[in-house]
Parts: sequence; C-alpha cells; structure tokens
Amino acid sequence: MERGTPGEPPAQSAASGRIPLAVVVVDGAGLVSHWSVGARRLFGYGKEEAVGRPVGDLLPVHGAIPEDRGSYGAFDGLGPDLETSLDGRISYPAAGRARLTGSASGAGGARARVDVLWWAYPLVGPGPERLLVLAADAARLTAADGPDGERGGRSERDERDERDEQVERIAPGFALHTDFPGADELAARLPEILPSMSVEESARIVAQVLELGYPVLEFSRHDRVPVTPDWGVARRIERKERRERAARAAARGVPVAPEAVDDEGEDLEYAAVRERLEFLNEVSGRIGSSLDLSRTIIEVSRAVVPRFTDVAGTYLREQVVAGEGFPEGAPDETTMWHRVAVEHTDEPGRWDDVVPVGESMPFPAHTPFFQCMTSGDPVLVPRITEEMGNAIASQFEKRDIRPLINHRSMLVVPLKARNVVLGFMILLRHQERPVFNDMDRVTGAELAARAGLVLDNARMYTYQESVADTLQDSMLPHIQPRMPGCDIATRYLPGTLLGRVGGDWFDSVKLPGSRTAFVVGDVMGHGLNSAAMMGQLRTAVQTMAALDLPPEQLLRNLDDLAQRLGEHYLATCLYAVYDPIAGELHLANAGHIPPVLVRAADGRSELLDLPTGAPIGVGGVPFESVLVRVAPGDRLLMCTDGLVEIRGEDIGVGLATLTESAAHPAASMDDACDTIIRALNPRGGRKDDVALLMARLNGIPMENVAHWRLAVDPAEVGRAREMVRAQLRAWSLQPLSDTAELLVSELVTNVVRHSRSSRIDLRLVRSGALVCEVEDDDQTLPTLLSAGPGDEFGRGLRVVSSLAAEWGTSRTRAGKTVWCELPLPRR
Repeated sequence: MERGTPGEPPAQSAASGRIPLAVVVVDGAGLVSHWSVGARRLFGYGKEEAVGRPVGDLLPVHGAIPEDRGSYGAFDGLGPDLETSLDGRISYPAAGRARLTGSASGAGGARARVDVLWWAYPLVGPGPERLLVLAADAARLTAADGPDGERGGRSERDERDERDEQVERIAPGFALHTDFPGADELAARLPEILPSMSVEESARIVAQVLELGYPVLEFSRHDRVPVTPDWGVARRIERKERRERAARAAARGVPVAPEAVDDEGEDLEYAAVRERLEFLNEVSGRIGSSLDLSRTIIEVSRAVVPRFTDVAGTYLREQVVAGEGFPEGAPDETTMWHRVAVEHTDEPGRWDDVVPVGESMPFPAHTPFFQCMTSGDPVLVPRITEEMGNAIASQFEKRDIRPLINHRSMLVVPLKARNVVLGFMILLRHQERPVFNDMDRVTGAELAARAGLVLDNARMYTYQESVADTLQDSMLPHIQPRMPGCDIATRYLPGTLLGRVGGDWFDSVKLPGSRTAFVVGDVMGHGLNSAAMMGQLRTAVQTMAALDLPPEQLLRNLDDLAQRLGEHYLATCLYAVYDPIAGELHLANAGHIPPVLVRAADGRSELLDLPTGAPIGVGGVPFESVLVRVAPGDRLLMCTDGLVEIRGEDIGVGLATLTESAAHPAASMDDACDTIIRALNPRGGRKDDVALLMARLNGIPMENVAHWRLAVDPAEVGRAREMVRAQLRAWSLQPLSDTAELLVSELVTNVVRHSRSSRIDLRLVRSGALVCEVEDDDQTLPTLLSAGPGDEFGRGLRVVSSLAAEWGTSRTRAGKTVWCELPLPRR
C-alpha cells in the first residue's frame, strides 16, 4: 500500500508487508532490561552491551523530522519526541520519527545515523518494566537500496534525498484495538521475542499494548496502514526448526553462528488493516436496515458507541431532516444544523439538558466543525484544550458544555454522499482512553462515508415519500364535515407495499336543491400515471356533477372522456346523489364494489344491490341508476376494493366483514371509520391504497322548508317579498330579511322579464345556511353581464353575485334552477 515515485515498483519490504522490528524494554531507572535481535541489527549494539545501560546512551536523538500537518497541526501532531518518552516525562503512548546515532561506523569512520520510526508505550504495574519501545528502519520502506542492499557508491545524503522523493510521508501512530480475539495466545508468544521475560510479565505488557493501540504507519500522502508485530505460528515453527537444526549441528561438533539460532528480526504485518475492515463491515451490516431516516440515524450512532468512541453526536442539515431539497454549494455560517442524535456511555441524562436532541444551531468559521462541513474532510483534535473548549462553549449560550468536552479527544467526520455534505458526527473519547489518531481519522472517514450513503438513501426516500404524499394530498379533496342534511367522514390510506401514490379517490359535491353528490373511484394501477389519471377523472366528475347530470348520464360522459384520454385508462366509480328533503339516494355504479347502507331504525346493514356496470374506459356499455329511500340517521358507506381485498381470500369475505363492522355503533363518524379499518386491516401491510367515505344522512325536516308556486306576473314579485319576510320572521331570521327579500326580488323579476316559462316555484330551505331557489320550466340559463351606465338591463345577477355567499344555476329535467345562499346569523 505504500507509494514510491510514479512508474517505480514499491520496496520489497513494503510489497511483502513486513519490515524488521526492534523491541526495547526500559525499567524504572531508565536502564535497558530487554534488547531484541532486531534492536541489535537496527542500532548496532549487541544484547550483552545494551542490557543494563541507560537507554539515552544507546538511542541518542539526533533531531526530529518535521511534519506538515495542515491547518490543524497544533492539535493533531505525532506527540512528544523520543527523548521525552525515554526520560519518562509522559504517561501516555507516543509515536514519532527521528534520526538516531547508532554504534556502527559509516563512511570516513563517522557513526551512522539511522532514520527510525518509533512507538513508545508507558508500562504500569508491579513489575520493573516502565517503557516498551518499538522501532523500525524507515529506509526499509523505500526502494533506495540497490540489489542485495548495495549502495552503489552513493553518499548517505544522496540516499536520504532519494528516499524523501520516493516516499513523501512516513509517519507512525496508533490504532486502538480493544477486542483482540487472541490476547492470551499473544501473551504466550511474546517471550519468543523477549526470551528473558516470563509469561506473567508478558501478559501484563501485552494487556497494556492491546489497550493503548497497535503501531500504525502512514505512507505517502494518503495511505495509512496499521501494522503489528508478527507473533504468528509460522514464525514459531520456523524458529523451532532452526533451533533443532542448530542443536543437531552442535551435536556433530559443527560450529553454529548465533544468527542461526536468533530471530532474524521481528516483523510488522497488516493485521490491523484486517481489524479495521472487520469493524467497518460489522458496522455496515448494522446500519441501513431500513429507509426510515430516524431509525438510520440511531443505528449509525449506536454502531460506533462504545467500540470506537464514547460519545457520538449527529448533526444534519435542517432540510435533510424535513425531507426537503437544499441549495447547492458548501454550507456557510448561516447554515442551520439540527441535532438528531446523541449517544454516549456517560451516566444517563448527563448530556440531555446541555445538548438536547432536536435543537438547531449554526457553527462559526473558527470551529473545527465548520472546517469539517466546508472542506468535507475529517478534523482530528487529540485533546480539546481549555482555549478550544471555551470557543466551542460560546455557541451554547448559558449552558456550560466545557465539563463534557474539555481534555477529551475529538474527531469530527463529515456525513456526505455524492460530494454533498448532509451533516457531520462529533466523536469524543474519555481522557482515560487513547486519543484519536491518524488511523482513527481514516476509520472514522470510511465509517462516515458509508453512513452518509445510507443516510442519503433514507433522505431521498423520505423526500420522495414527502413528494408523493404532497401529490396525493393535493389531488384529494378537503371535504367539509357538514353538508346540507348530512355529516361526512373520510379516510385515505396509501398502499404500504406498492408505493405511496395511487389512483383511489373520494369526493363530495354540493348540488342545487340542498342535495349532495358522493363519489368514490379507483383507477387501476399504481404510481404517478394512475394518480394523474385520477386527478383528471376527479375534475371531470366535479364539473359534470355541477351541471346536475343524472348519475347514469354522468358515468356515460365519464366513460366517453376516458376513451378520449387513451385506451389504457380504466377505472371503477360509484356515484350517488342524496336529496335530504325527499329522503332519497340516486345511485349508479361503474364496476365498483357496492356501497353499504346502515339503517338507523334497527341497526341493520346491507350491501345495496346495484347494477354493476362496466369499468370506466371500457366503452359502449350502458349504465343504470337506482333510487333508494332512506330515513334520517341512516349511514352510507362507500369504499375502494383495497379495504376488502385480502390475499388468498374471496372478496366476498371482505365484503361480509365490511357489512358487519359498519353496523357497529360508534361515538362519532371518525370512530366508525377507524373501527371499520381496524376490522379489515388488523395486521397492516395493505397491498393497495384505500379510500373510504361515510355519510350520515340526517335529512332536512319539512318545517325547515318553505315552498310557493308563483304566476309569471310582475305583480308576483311583491308577493314573493312578503312571503319571504313572513317566513324568516317565523324562523327567527329577521336579520336576513332585507338581503333575502332583495335577492328573491331579483331572481323572480329575472324569470318574469326574460323567461318563456309558464310557472315559477320559490323555495326557502333552512339548513346550515339559508338557501333561496327559483325554478321555472325554461332551460335557458341566465348569464352574468357587464352593464354600462345607460343600460336598463344586466344588473340583476350582479346584485345577486355581490350579496350572496354563493349562487349558481343548473338545468333540471323540467327546466332550470337559479339559487343563492346566505350564511345564518351567529347566535
């Protein structure tokens, strides 16, 4: 995974994934207690001359190699230099790169300088060991040496310059590994590297190394590779075979070189890479189990706590939470971020008051959060200083967040998908836990990238679901719960298996004569095409219903329209007109399931026997209507087949359940609808969408209706005003008298002057409003005209339009009706 110069192969050591490792243990007095063969090879001192000497004499620091750490270099450096670690002035693990002066002589008799990568682990416990130092030759990571390690006559400086060109960055660090599966086995193998260490001593050291983290190497600009000492079984077998060969040679009297028995040097391997991938794969399997945005956020937070971090706070753009789109470009200081989750291992409730879920806030430019969300890159802060803690706390007004964040290690990772930052996660570790390092930065970035894609999928699903719901809601009517002579309750349930948008609809239309039309329809299919056709048919039904067409004629016209729209347009429709004064239902059916009528007298429910008819769009099929007598209090139930169809069962079973559940008494219309839905859908998971309309047919008592027959004579206009005044006095509606008299006068005068009628019928209806109707036997509809200053005619309907809350005209079988409506006075 390392990178050399373009076009050149990587070093052999890098290609194999192994480099020699030096292991040194230092006691409390600063003296070397263990010195491995790898240390002898790297630094030039033998074990006999190294053990017992001050470690500072054996590893003199020539000078640390500077690192370019970017804009947050003050926060995420590699730690103190090796000399500080050797002096025992730090109590936490450190790593770095330094040039040491070894014992071997170079050109001209000068002592050679070794460029090393080092890791220092402070040790605690009852034993004398206080520091474990691992070191590796940085030169082995490059391809600078010639064949067989020959230098080809080049100077040390030339070789160093060539190495710097080939590998732009070699940096050590740590990767936390708290769940190593073979810690006991690892402790048993450690004495093979340190022969004088007992199993008990090694177990104590291994436990601390596992807790503090594995060594990590970072190559070039982008590649970060975790590596561990090679404790593998293969090396132990190889070592055992080597020793057996040496023993057999010694038995024969053949001299044996020490190198034939000693290890060739401890190696680094890519075990931590596998560890990181296993963690990421495990996390990937735990998140994205659903497309619900809230559930996905919780899954992501719980996946990293406590294994990777102790605290995880997730922030998303407000538009992401709302399921809306947001402007292109990077976020800025005005962008509002919504806190959607806080997961932690602290005592319950500690974070709730200071950083409550649901709060929205911007972040200023001087914070690491702003840099993360604008650059799209993770930001690492090994320890939050007092100064940085104060800067962060300033965003929380009177709430003091400093005790929760100061001196903790922080990693801010962006949640992005398709190069768009959707949010970010703030990860914090306790002071007792190793700080985040470069390997954690990469792991966090990978984790956030995978989480970002899952969140984006959930966001897109939420957005599309919101669009579908908005589209469906826009196509469904907002029906008034009270119409003249009836109460109405409706329900629409989208299909949960085949998408949110469907072709089911319901509607109610106010008609002349205080009548109401009820409509329920179902376009075959699902999706936007069905929803679009539903919108067209619903609009057509409303238009034709306003013309007061008979039910069978309306379905006939609707079928013709569907034929013109296209041959693939098919729908079922049930159309009913309720006359609350006459107590009649006039129904026609086009392939729809029959309605249910619940009788108020005895509570009996029945499916109305209607001519089924063919679906809308078939063409060439006649439609018939049926007249049904109803009594006040009866209930009419109309629905689509999605409510009664059950997979694997005959639709007759669903219709029987519908009929039975409709008869159950309920406190309200809404409760009655909910009872029916629960009875027919106890387990949820509807395949089809459902439209349900229930109407309680209250009727209008005859004492609330006044009717007069007038002659076509100008003298009848005055008599009409007198009868209206008297009737409104009887109904205690005197405040409406002046306006109602004027409206009736204009309507009757219009018939007398412009109609060729032989009769005039005047009717007043007191229901939810005062309705005035004038009917004659001339089917010519009056029109609203623009009257000029000198015109004698054309002002009557304009007066009606100005004074009435609503007005309209419609043809009847015997002529036409002109009506107007006045709201009743408040009491």
